[in-house]
Amino acid sequence: MTDRVLPRVTVAVDLVVFTVREGDLHVLLVRRGKPPFSGELALPGGFVEEGEDLDEAVERELKEETGLDSGALHLEQFGAYGTAGRDPRGQVISLAYVALMPDLPLPTAGGDAHEAHWIPVSTASAPGALVAFDHRDILATAVERVRTNLEYTTVGAAFCPAEFTVADLRRVYELVWGQALDPRNFHRKVTGIPDFLVPTGAKTTRDGGRPAELYRRGVARLLHPPLLRAHPG
Repeated sequence: MTDRVLPRVTVAVDLVVFTVREGDLHVLLVRRGKPPFSGELALPGGFVEEGEDLDEAVERELKEETGLDSGALHLEQFGAYGTAGRDPRGQVISLAYVALMPDLPLPTAGGDAHEAHWIPVSTASAPGALVAFDHRDILATAVERVRTNLEYTTVGAAFCPAEFTVADLRRVYELVWGQALDPRNFHRKVTGIPDFLVPTGAKTTRDGGRPAELYRRGVARLLHPPLLRAHPG
């Protein structure tokens, strides 16, 4: 039996990092400083180096291109992309990760990135937006992944600070889902799910009006029952 010569396939990681800033859902994009697609916006990421595991590559690329620390993020892998021709440099399979964090700081560009910016998701995903490679498709999949996760898991609280009000959490759901929610109905549902929200015993008046109770994220990771969004039609 003749030894088969394996084709050269390169593995990369791409990161879709979301945060809530200025009352809107933002995604972290870098402006590429090198070909291909020099000068265009792209998701942070890059090739996995020899002897490096995927988590190490994610941590390194995020730090190199944006200055952010992956240890502070809720991070999960959500897809693989390997369509022929997606990268003009050769056959590249990219493993995509989504990360969530409340009001992240301004990024600092480095590595292959000339600039790093928080861009509203509505702007980055708009028709005609100049986003390199197939990263607009990856972004669209990541947005839908997060929307679904908010229905069935407690990940929505990852967009909130350590202590937050039910109104803070509701605004996260409204921004990610793109739909208004009834405040009383939402409050009844989320406070009725075991171990989702834990009262801190403190209250705040930062939103004005009556003092609102502060909560922290509980130990639950799945929502029973789920919080289902309204689907058009």
